[in-house]
Amino acid sequence: MRLIFLLVFLLNFNYVNAQLFSEEKVLNKENLDKKRWSWGYFLGFNMYDFQIKYKDQGEEIKVEKNPSFSVGLIGNFRLNDYVDLRLEPGVVFASRNLNFNFTDFGNQADSFREVQSSYIHIPLLLKFSTKRINNFKPFVIGGASISHNLSSNEDNPQDNSAGQFRLKTQNYYYEVGFGIDFYFDYFKFTPSIRGVFGMNDELVRDENPSSPWTANIESLKTRGIFINFTFQ
Repeated sequence: MRLIFLLVFLLNFNYVNAQLFSEEKVLNKENLDKKRWSWGYFLGFNMYDFQIKYKDQGEEIKVEKNPSFSVGLIGNFRLNDYVDLRLEPGVVFASRNLNFNFTDFGNQADSFREVQSSYIHIPLLLKFSTKRINNFKPFVIGGASISHNLSSNEDNPQDNSAGQFRLKTQNYYYEVGFGIDFYFDYFKFTPSIRGVFGMNDELVRDENPSSPWTANIESLKTRGIFINFTFQ
C-alpha cells in the first residue's frame, strides 16, 4: 500500500510540474466539465480497519489490515463551475483479521477470526474544485455513504461459539478526501485518496453475555482508506 501511495505521488508530481511550467497550454477535453451530466467508472484499492471501543480497559483486540480492491460507476451532476454532486455506486471487497490472543482459549483457532466482507457501497458526495490550471484541476470531496454487507452473517443463528463472527448488514459512513483531475486527449483521469469512517456500531453480539469475543466491546466501527482511479 505504501508503494502505491509513492507511485501515485510521483506520477502526479511529474505531470503537475510539467503543466505548471510548460509554455504550451493546449487544453484537452475543454468542454467535458461544461456538461450538466457526465459518467465514468473507477477502479481502486482499499485498506479497511476497525475502530473498537471497550467497556473496560485491558488487553485489546489486534486488527490485521489487508489491502483489497473496489470497482464501480460514477454519475456526476454539475452544479456550477466549482461544485459537483456525485453518486459513486460500487462493489468493495475488504479483508480484516482479528486476534484475541489475550484470552486463553482451549482451541487455538478460537483466538483468531477472519472477517471477509463484500459491500455494495453507495456514496453521495460533493466535489469542490479549484479553477482549472492548464490540464489539471485539484479538488476536495466529502459526503455520506451507505453500504450493504453481503457477507455480514447478521442473520446466522450461530455465533463465535461456533466460529461465526457476525456484523450488521446495513452500515453508514461519512467520507472526506482529495484528488486531482488530469485532462488527456480522449479522457479525464482522476487519482484520489479518501478516508471512510463508520458512524454506527456494526457488531452483532454473541448470545452469551459473557462471551470472550464480544462482551467487552462497546462499539465496533469500520474505518478505511480508498485510493481510487477514475476514468471519464
